[in-house]
Amino acid sequence: MKDLATINRGAHQIQMEKPSPQQPSASQPKVQLLTISEEEAGQRIDNFLLRICKGVPKSHVYRVLRSGEVRVNKGRIDQLYRLVEGDVVRIPPIRMAEATEQTAPKHEFPILFEDNFLLIIDKPAGVAVHGGSGVSYGVIEQLRASRPDAKFLELVHRLDRETSGILLLAKKRTALTNLHEQMRDGVTDKRYLTLVSGDWKNARQHVKLALHKYTTADGERRVRVQADGMPSHTVFSLQKKYRDFALLEAELKTGRTHQIRVHLSASGFAIAGDDKYGDFALNRALLKAGEGRGVLKRMFLHAHQISFVHPESGKTQTVNAPLPPECLNFLKTLALA
Repeated sequence: MKDLATINRGAHQIQMEKPSPQQPSASQPKVQLLTISEEEAGQRIDNFLLRICKGVPKSHVYRVLRSGEVRVNKGRIDQLYRLVEGDVVRIPPIRMAEATEQTAPKHEFPILFEDNFLLIIDKPAGVAVHGGSGVSYGVIEQLRASRPDAKFLELVHRLDRETSGILLLAKKRTALTNLHEQMRDGVTDKRYLTLVSGDWKNARQHVKLALHKYTTADGERRVRVQADGMPSHTVFSLQKKYRDFALLEAELKTGRTHQIRVHLSASGFAIAGDDKYGDFALNRALLKAGEGRGVLKRMFLHAHQISFVHPESGKTQTVNAPLPPECLNFLKTLALA
């Protein structure tokens, strides 16, 4: 039996075969034996491999699965197998992307709630929730960097980079799957505060417009109203009327990408500072103080409240995040209707 060296990597215990004198180089891919932790249990083997095998084409991951080279407890499995705590997964020699030096700076964000299952933060505007699309790192990478001993930390949902407010993260896989089920079943109640330009009339207004996601020629993700799109429903409640603006609460009945922004734009009310679907002339004007108003240098959209069933206690919990100072200060400068 070959001598095995054991190392620790995050939540895994990884065993790698030591090269014999005949083996070419320590940098060559080797067999890995990974022991599944409590937090990793419940995942499908294909999803687990796609996460572990960084830089490996998806087609190649499925190829080694179909070939039987991936074993669990020394036995063959198919791609639908769900991992159990204590399973030992054999990953064949696969050349993965070179590990890069940690570039995300350590950073904590204002904490609204934290226990052994959840971390709920107040995300500032202008910060992406994760890296990608030209962004090196986001909230999740910075939190992981600041909490190196955390065995599990995953985003429960997302917020647009320009949107501030409540962001949920799961500290256990059971909490993540539970909250995802709640969101799919419409159990969670997410509410936002937003400021729109124009004369809003109704105290409460339902907007039901189907939304379609598409990508622009330069690779930017966008959404438009389209008859054959995904059914989408937002309820808007008037909070306060100003001379040229209205402060609304948006209650999400569905959770589509850019839903609030597109529903308001399609209804003729641009969100102040929205650089994708808003009034671009207004946005430019808001960068300087004008008659009867101050300066606004961000999109006025803030996730201010969420209600959900706590995955461990089973009790309904509500978390609030107050409007950030830059939004409050802008409102104070506006003339009332």
